[in-house]
Amino acid sequence: MSTKKDIRALTKEQLRDFFVANGDKAFRGNQVYEWLWQKSAHSFDVMTNLSKETREMLAHNFVINHIKVDVMQRSSDGTIKNAVRLHDDLVVESVLIPTSTRTTACVSSQVGCSLDCRFCATARLKRMRNLNPDEIYDQVVAIDNESRLYFDRPLSNIVFMGMGEPLMNYNNVLKAIDKITSPEGLGMSPKRIIVSTSGVPKMIKKMADDNVKFKLAVSLHSAVDEIRTSIMPFNATFSLTDLREALQYWYEKTKSRITYEYVVWKGINDTQKDADALVAFCRFAPSKVNLIEYNPIDDGTFQQAAQKAISMYTETLERNNIVVTVRRSRGKDIDAACGQLANKS
Repeated sequence: MSTKKDIRALTKEQLRDFFVANGDKAFRGNQVYEWLWQKSAHSFDVMTNLSKETREMLAHNFVINHIKVDVMQRSSDGTIKNAVRLHDDLVVESVLIPTSTRTTACVSSQVGCSLDCRFCATARLKRMRNLNPDEIYDQVVAIDNESRLYFDRPLSNIVFMGMGEPLMNYNNVLKAIDKITSPEGLGMSPKRIIVSTSGVPKMIKKMADDNVKFKLAVSLHSAVDEIRTSIMPFNATFSLTDLREALQYWYEKTKSRITYEYVVWKGINDTQKDADALVAFCRFAPSKVNLIEYNPIDDGTFQQAAQKAISMYTETLERNNIVVTVRRSRGKDIDAACGQLANKS
C-alpha cells in the first residue's frame, strides 16, 4: 500500500498552500479541488488544464484513493446493488433504489457495524473501520452515474441506511454530507438526505447542536425496553428513556419531524400492547412511522408478522393521528434489502 497522502484529505486552503509552497499560483489548488470533487477525478492524468509537469508533481506527492465498483447486481425490481472495493481491499455495499419518480442511494458509513442488532446481517460482520468522507462521497457519485445511465435521471435522494451506524462515524459522515451538498461538490439539497441511526442519544443531541439540515430517522422496532434490548442489545446502554430525551432535544432545536423505522416480527412485537407503546413513544414530537417488511437473514428466529398485525399497527397509529406508511422491500433477490447487506456479492 502507498504511503503517499490521499489528496482528498486536504482542504481547498491546504491545496492552495501546497501550490504556493512549491512555487506555483494558489489558484492551482482551486483547479485541483474542482477536479477532485465536482468532476470526481480518479487520476491526475485527466486534469487537462494542468501542465504535465504539475500532474507529475501531484502524482509524486499524492494518491487518489478512489473506490471501485467490484460487482454490480441488478434485481428483478430494478434495484441495483454495488459491492464497493476500497483502497485497502475491504468491501462495503451500497444500493440504488428506483421508483417511478425518484432514485435513492442507500450508502454505507462503516466497514461492518459497531452495533449488535440481532436481526441484521451487517451486525454479524466485525467492524473493521470507519469510512472516510471521500469513500462515502464516491458511493453517491457511483450511484448517481448509474441512475443517469439506467434510469435517465440524476440521483434525487440519499439515505444513510447501508452498512454501519452513521453516528459512530459522525465526523466523517458530516464531512461527506458537506461535500455532497456543497455547490463545489454535488450540490444536492440536505433536505433530500436522511441519516438513519439505531439511536445514540449523545450524538443525536450533538446533531441538534450542530444545526444540521438533513433529516433524521431512528431504527426503533420496539418501544418496550425489555423487548428492544432483546433484539438490539446495545439498548441496555442507550435506553429508550435516554433516546426519547435526545429526540425531544432534537425536535426542540430543529423543529424537524422524526421518522421511525419499525419492523413487526411474529411473536416478538406483534401485539396491541406493542402498538400502544409505540404510540406513547411517538407522542412527544411530530413523527412518521415506516412499517418495514422484514427480510430474513437465515435461521428463522425472526419472522415477518402476519398481515393482521401490520393492519392492527396501521389502524392504531392512524387512530392516534400518527402518519404511517407500509414499506415493501426492494432488491430481496440480490440481498440488497434492509438488513441484508453482508458482502455476499
